[in-house]
Amino acid sequence: MTPAFLSLSRREALRADLPHVADLLHRRRAGEIDEAVIDDLVSLAWLEWLGGSLQLTTVGLNICRQQQPK
Repeated sequence: MTPAFLSLSRREALRADLPHVADLLHRRRAGEIDEAVIDDLVSLAWLEWLGGSLQLTTVGLNICRQQQPK
């Protein structure tokens, strides 16, 4: 899959929302994530489908780690 051509503001919004998405996935509440957000995150390769469930990719994990307070 090729990376999505999303606007810079959309990418930044997704980057800011990714830790919340990761938390929802961790709590097994993926149904609360908007489908458009899932589609965009998958197209950016920050999320992936694995065995019928969503999980963060290595890139997605790294982006979440970059946003943690130091």
